[in-house]
Amino acid sequence: MHEDDDDAIRAVYDLSYRRLVTQMLALCGNRSEAEDVVQESFLTALTHRADFVAASNKEAWLRTVALNRLRNRWRRARVAGRILPRFRAELSIELGPGAPEDHVAVVYALSQLSAQVRLTAVLHYIADLSVAQIAHELAVPEGTVKARLARARTQMAGHLSDRQEADHV
Repeated sequence: MHEDDDDAIRAVYDLSYRRLVTQMLALCGNRSEAEDVVQESFLTALTHRADFVAASNKEAWLRTVALNRLRNRWRRARVAGRILPRFRAELSIELGPGAPEDHVAVVYALSQLSAQVRLTAVLHYIADLSVAQIAHELAVPEGTVKARLARARTQMAGHLSDRQEADHV
């Protein structure tokens, strides 16, 4: 049975890996960190086969695991920043070589949003989930999703227009 499970995980990997990395990249702004948390989510699928196989939406299951890994990293970094404030790093967006400037600008604008608003925007605009799907995945009312998307659009528009003005000066 493990071989069939491994084949199922491999098939989901082939189908979902790039999408998941793109989503995590939009959330964290760092390609290697995004790749790490997605790889870790697939390792978790291997070590928790029964849970993974039982999941009705395997990509959502992996996204949740990757997001939890990312949150844990952020939590550890925040604690380390309080303990060792002089070692706090400035926001560093690393999308990889040759990333277009507009992608960097969008990821920067996303990074300025609160975590819940950013996650909602990424799930809607990058993962291409509907309002209803996001509400189900995040266990929040659809009205909350709509409000977060409106907030994301407003705040990102401000950040993107500020950046465009700075580029033209």
